Amino acid sequence: MKEDYYELLGVSRQATKDELKKAYRKMAVKFHPDKNPGNKEAEEKFKKVSEAYEVLKDEQKRAAYDRYGHAAFSNGGAGGGGGAGGPFHDPFDIFSEVFGGGAGGGAGGSIFEEFFGGGGGGRGGSGRAGPQRGSDLRYDLEIELEEAAKGTEKEISFRKPMQCKRCSGKGAEPGSGVVTCPTCGGQGQVTASKGFFSIRQTCSSCNGSGQMIEKSCTSCGGEGRTNETTKIKVKIPAGVDTASKLRSGNNGEAGAHGGPAGDLYIVIHVADHDIFERQEENLFCRIPIKFTLASLGGTIEVPTLSGRASLKIPAGTQSGTTFRLKGKGMPSLRGGYFGDQMVRVVIEVPTALTGDQRQKLEEFALACGDADEPVGKTFFDKAKKFFD
Repeated sequence: MKEDYYELLGVSRQATKDELKKAYRKMAVKFHPDKNPGNKEAEEKFKKVSEAYEVLKDEQKRAAYDRYGHAAFSNGGAGGGGGAGGPFHDPFDIFSEVFGGGAGGGAGGSIFEEFFGGGGGGRGGSGRAGPQRGSDLRYDLEIELEEAAKGTEKEISFRKPMQCKRCSGKGAEPGSGVVTCPTCGGQGQVTASKGFFSIRQTCSSCNGSGQMIEKSCTSCGGEGRTNETTKIKVKIPAGVDTASKLRSGNNGEAGAHGGPAGDLYIVIHVADHDIFERQEENLFCRIPIKFTLASLGGTIEVPTLSGRASLKIPAGTQSGTTFRLKGKGMPSLRGGYFGDQMVRVVIEVPTALTGDQRQKLEEFALACGDADEPVGKTFFDKAKKFFD
């Protein structure tokens, strides 16, 4: 049985969209193939959490799943269909399935899988089916937070079915052509008689087209496509976040028998940052400050994605106080504004004091009356009832 989508993401069934997104980002980064090369379990987990998020982030699909479970998609919807295509053979080829449906013969044993389901059939013999649109493909791309903030351009490399060079996608061996199907006489249908009944069926020899390839191409077997490695450059706009999708038109699988190519969808994964945590367009960070600075006040320099910024610390600042730097967050993907950067200060307590420092600190404690009243008076007043 398939695992529960909510359990896969580690959220409750009442989780909000933001909670789903945050949980997916965390799981996707943890199990991403780039971070777990050769780990089949991590690869499979990555596919499962991606499938779960694709369903639950869509209100209609989520409602259907909440009501019927996996049965809601058992006829080709999300999570249905056959298994995945081949395993990840190359750490730079990080395709994974989204809506199920095995890749079938179209991609062979490659790492491609259908983006919207509907697997490709096997290589066609001498029958000539009509033009078919190529399948959409998905590419998972990890970028740094700085790249997401400023925008960047990446070159990606992957294998996919492309138009056969030998036959130019026609499926026929050079020098041969297309002939009328001898089985159906070009009608595309054949009649089978049983007693008083006559049944017209699609001709299995030509797949209903009425035509056949005289001699199949020796390179592609008549399909008109071969698997090849391709490279494309992708422009990533400023402001993208984990799960953002970019569409690259006509860069999916080549269509069979001269059909149009599918599209390529690049799914962005923003890597965790050493300093900043992102929430929508806002950034959050923790900055340690000295006890003396918190007491006396002063100015410190804090890191931002656009360089250093000055932050004034008022005298008497308490540990955990959060300051806002306007406009120092992430740009909006739609443009027009920047989020803010929230700086939470944490007071560092000295752990190794010299004799002189300890003496002066004890004198300071006596001057403040800390020896007699080590806990804040306001807190003590609130907690008095617990000591009665």
